[in-house]
Amino acid sequence: MYNINCDVAIVGGGPAGLSAAVAAKKEGAERVLVIERDESIGGILQQCIHPGFGLSYFKEELTGPEYAGRFAEEAEELGVEFLLNSMVLEVNEKEGNVVCVNKEYGMTCINAGSIVLAMGCRERTRANIMTPGARPAGVYTAGAAQRLVNRQNELVGKKVVILGSGDIGMIMARRMTLEGAQVLAVIEIMDFLAGLTRNKVQCLDDFGIPLYLSHTITKIHGYQRVEGISFAQVDERKKPIPGTEQFIECDTLLLSVGLIPENELTRQTGIAISPVTNGPKVNQYMQTSAEKVFACGNVVHVNDLVDNVSTESLKAGKYAAQYAMNKLAATVKTVENVPGENVRYLCPQSLSISEENEKASLYFRVLHPESNVTIIAKSGDKVLAKKKALRVNPGEMEHIDFNTAEVEGDNVTVSVLKEV
Repeated sequence: MYNINCDVAIVGGGPAGLSAAVAAKKEGAERVLVIERDESIGGILQQCIHPGFGLSYFKEELTGPEYAGRFAEEAEELGVEFLLNSMVLEVNEKEGNVVCVNKEYGMTCINAGSIVLAMGCRERTRANIMTPGARPAGVYTAGAAQRLVNRQNELVGKKVVILGSGDIGMIMARRMTLEGAQVLAVIEIMDFLAGLTRNKVQCLDDFGIPLYLSHTITKIHGYQRVEGISFAQVDERKKPIPGTEQFIECDTLLLSVGLIPENELTRQTGIAISPVTNGPKVNQYMQTSAEKVFACGNVVHVNDLVDNVSTESLKAGKYAAQYAMNKLAATVKTVENVPGENVRYLCPQSLSISEENEKASLYFRVLHPESNVTIIAKSGDKVLAKKKALRVNPGEMEHIDFNTAEVEGDNVTVSVLKEV
């Protein structure tokens, strides 16, 4: 078996992995290695040719390839190494190594001081949502259609219906329209938007594409190729309401029904998984329950903006490098982060309190839309931080910051309260 030694090994060369690699090198890690299964780095951003990236992090609007290119260029200048065309088979936390199969070296073992998981996420498929009907051609996930159109110049259909109002689905509604296809409807089972409001405005409203909230597809028609879909309004239990069914003739159905963290490796390693996010539980250092293993980006929880992925991944890279160099602050006590009113989950799930006063940022999504709210973080009866928001929506990530020195109890609770 071919062996490689490094300080920090990073699994995944997408936006999370590149950001973590840059941070690890800047923190002083001598040898940082990124392991990527594709033949090039950049991850999903390579097919995201639309603008809208970098508004928060770079303070300018970039396309996906441009955003990835900036981190890739910086990583290369800092001396980050890349092992491409390499599929990781297992992560051994106790031995501190990653085993992969590489096109050039065959079976390869990477021995590292610390490991960062940055595998991203994958789309839910038709099997995940059990849509009734036959299995005709013309049913794609939105991401698969995006790759075919943007990277392989293949138009997947001419009369399109999109199930789900996730960001990829709405962006593909615009992309298909610009390519000459007719997008007939975007259908969403929830009574609120699943993606960013700006994408609804720019991708649906600007092109006159109808959005049906509180509706779902009841049947896919067609045997060899999609011929149409039936959809109906749903009740409060998300069950179709009899008598509300409509039919749309179409040749293509795109599924934008959510993303799942890519966590087979995480589970195999025995790392604790959050039942809500389906990603590893982490502390503010992005350190998992396996102390040598850190995680970041969409493998931890699905973010709405790649800018957030980069911010989070810079932390993972920084602290993974500190761990490899035996410089990570010693933990005095561990505090659990608990979702309060109208909060679906918190990330990180815990805080490792040290003697140093650190700034902690808790990211979260709300359970349901609300306007004129107060976001409050408390430790026992003590208010750690408070801020107001004009509106919150499950499709958009929120966060609140405070200092760890202020934490007094055994947990921190974040709530989103409606102002009276």
